[in-house]
Amino acid sequence: MDMPATREMASASGGAAPSPESDVIIETRNLTKVYRDFWGRQKVRALKALDLEVRRGEIFGLLGPNGSGKTTTMKLLLGLLFPTSGQALVFGKEATDVAKNERIGYLPEESYLYRFLNAEETLDFYGRLFDMPAALRRERIDQLIESVNLGSARRRQLKEYSKGMARRIGLAQALINDPELIMLDEPTTGLDPIGTRDMKDLILRLKDEGKTVLMCSHLLADVQDVCDRIAILYQGELKELGRVDRLLTVQDVTQIQAKGLSREAQDEIRSVIAKHRGTLLSMDNPTSTLEELFMNIVRDSEARPGRRAQEKQ
Repeated sequence: MDMPATREMASASGGAAPSPESDVIIETRNLTKVYRDFWGRQKVRALKALDLEVRRGEIFGLLGPNGSGKTTTMKLLLGLLFPTSGQALVFGKEATDVAKNERIGYLPEESYLYRFLNAEETLDFYGRLFDMPAALRRERIDQLIESVNLGSARRRQLKEYSKGMARRIGLAQALINDPELIMLDEPTTGLDPIGTRDMKDLILRLKDEGKTVLMCSHLLADVQDVCDRIAILYQGELKELGRVDRLLTVQDVTQIQAKGLSREAQDEIRSVIAKHRGTLLSMDNPTSTLEELFMNIVRDSEARPGRRAQEKQ
């Protein structure tokens, strides 16, 4: 997290805070961001009336093409931007209250790290920003360097790192303060297939540890592999919201899998499967892919602009 920048920002708190046990970590209410030109005229509506909740312990994905409002949403939640209208709450506090950032880890799309420091020095620097004791810093540094598979490069200067290695140390930096909420902007950018798989496994481990993860990406397979729920943004508007498994289920088609059946029995249903001593392995709805869902939403949004999303339960 870019702590020097965030510490300089003015803090403001307001709104009714939920109880400490609240399961809602992030909440946006009619959140809107408009960028204006020098004369104050509307230039770009980056985000329009966004309503969503991110719950404790889930991996939530913000999905959309470039310019859909994903990064703007993250910056609003971090307090790096101020909303034009609406409200953003994180841990029950206004997003502009930068005190909440001590509980957040942030990996931006482009990590701005000091090229002449090595991995250990980089993590030590960010640990000092959080006033971590020296013994705790050393422990966290060792854990994080191993978890992102940079043990053999821990004393190499970052200027010698590949883009994928820089992405790994960027993630370690985001985790140095053992945050409750981790915000990841395009976390697999620059990673090869092995590094991408390692990154996704690490995100899933964070969930197992009880962390809440908000990630945005335009790589659909990555989102489909790790996210519990997703919000699909297009041209600044929320177009779809719900659980990944529910969104991808084809409700009007039934899929049956069985084994031990003869060719003659394959066209028959449950009673015939039992009659032929077959074993019904599954009988459910087939699923689509996130790519198919996303492209359908884009086409529908262009044909019917202004349609608002309803969460699929």
